[in-house]
Amino acid sequence: MAGKKTRLTTKEFDAIVQQAIERIPEEMRRHLENIMISVQRRPSAEMLAELDMGPDETLFGIYWGVPLPERLVTEPPLYPDTIFLFQEPLEQFCRSREELVEEIEITVAHEIAHALGLSDEELDDLGYG
Repeated sequence: MAGKKTRLTTKEFDAIVQQAIERIPEEMRRHLENIMISVQRRPSAEMLAELDMGPDETLFGIYWGVPLPERLVTEPPLYPDTIFLFQEPLEQFCRSREELVEEIEITVAHEIAHALGLSDEELDDLGYG
C-alpha cells in the first residue's frame, strides 16, 4: 500500500514552515533576517530550466540570491534573497505532519547554508545534504 500523502491548506503549510524555522539552530536562523521565505505550490518551468532540471525531477526548495561570500559592497543585490519552498513536492514526499516539519526544517537549513556560501558537498559533510 502506498503511503498517505500529506495535503494541507496554504495556512496550515505556512504554520508548519514557521514551526520548522523555530527548530533550526539559532546560529543558522539569525541569517534569515535578510532572506525572504516564499512558499509556492511547485517550482515554475523557468526555475527548473535555469537549474537544468526536468519537470519530473523533485525540488523541495531553492535559495535564490547572491551568497554572502560573493557579494560586493560596491554592488549590492538588486533583489532580496529568497528561499522558495515548494509545497506540493514536500507534501508528496512526506507521509505525516511530523515528517513534513522535519523535511521543511532540513530544506530551510540547507538553503540558508547556500546563502552562506556552502556547497552541496560541504552540506553533505554537515549532514544537511
